[in-house]
Amino acid sequence: MTYEIRENALTEKDFNRLRVSAGWGQLSAKQGEEALKNSLLTIAVMDEGQVIGMGRLVGDGVCICYVQDLVILPQYQGKGIGKAIMERLIAYAKEHGVSGTHLTLGLFAAKGKEVFYQKLGFFTRPNENRGPGMELSLEL
Repeated sequence: MTYEIRENALTEKDFNRLRVSAGWGQLSAKQGEEALKNSLLTIAVMDEGQVIGMGRLVGDGVCICYVQDLVILPQYQGKGIGKAIMERLIAYAKEHGVSGTHLTLGLFAAKGKEVFYQKLGFFTRPNENRGPGMELSLEL
């Protein structure tokens, strides 16, 4: 089966619908719109006009980028869609980085999904050179 991949076409409604499907909760419409607007790149994967997967890249685009969201509806998982999205996000980072320099591409893997990312070249933290990833949730 062939799926259509669109760049920077993800709507707030589809973004939130996929977030909810992943158990991440729904953002306000304003948060969703601003998050998409401030992303470096969004990917929407379509099947017969319906968004069934998404990816989102954030960061400065030259020193550090993060794969912030990668969600595929459960019934479409295991079909190579996530890999195709990740390849697009990685290609974007390579194309937009500064030639002759180094760009770090980071992410927080969902529990149990680490092997998927390792197959794409990502490594887990902590390791002998890097400490654990950390986060701070700010109540606004």
